[in-house]
Amino acid sequence: MSKNIVLAGVGGQGTILASKLISAAAMKRGMKVETAETIGMAQRGGSVFSDIKIGDDINGPLIGRGQADLLIAFEPGEAVRQLPFLKKEGACVVSSRPVEPVSALIGMSSYDPAAHIDYLRKEVRNLTVIDTDRALSEIGSSKVLNVLLLGAALASGELGLSAEDIVLALHERLPEKLWEINERALNYGNK
Repeated sequence: MSKNIVLAGVGGQGTILASKLISAAAMKRGMKVETAETIGMAQRGGSVFSDIKIGDDINGPLIGRGQADLLIAFEPGEAVRQLPFLKKEGACVVSSRPVEPVSALIGMSSYDPAAHIDYLRKEVRNLTVIDTDRALSEIGSSKVLNVLLLGAALASGELGLSAEDIVLALHERLPEKLWEINERALNYGNK
């Protein structure tokens, strides 16, 4: 198996933890993994993205344009920003919940998340849009967005791992008191 995965979000959404969970799960299965993280202005609201390469024929951690099998986007604008890295036949899982950039908040630019989702619907054949507000409300925590999106990526079939792989990684990296809520988020789409 060989997979190139891009995760895109903003600071504070759990993008880096999601990257570490995928990497740990793949390594636990004996797969070779290389990652690269770009944490520009990673305080809340700044772009954060990770490249993950899984497989035997890895040649450096960075994913080139048109080479990602899967894009997991924590925010619509970040999905559009990273879309050039997705293969034409690749899959994209995106949260519907926008995080307005600072420039929009102070009136220097506009931000229309619905337009970003519409653009993704036109450009991506294999697109999953998660109604994040509804899902997180039903799960009972706004802090499990990253694991919710991992669950949707699992359901897409493009992650190349199993739910059990991710659960093992969760148990290794999170305190026991957080296991149940995160497992609920991971399995949200399987009810």
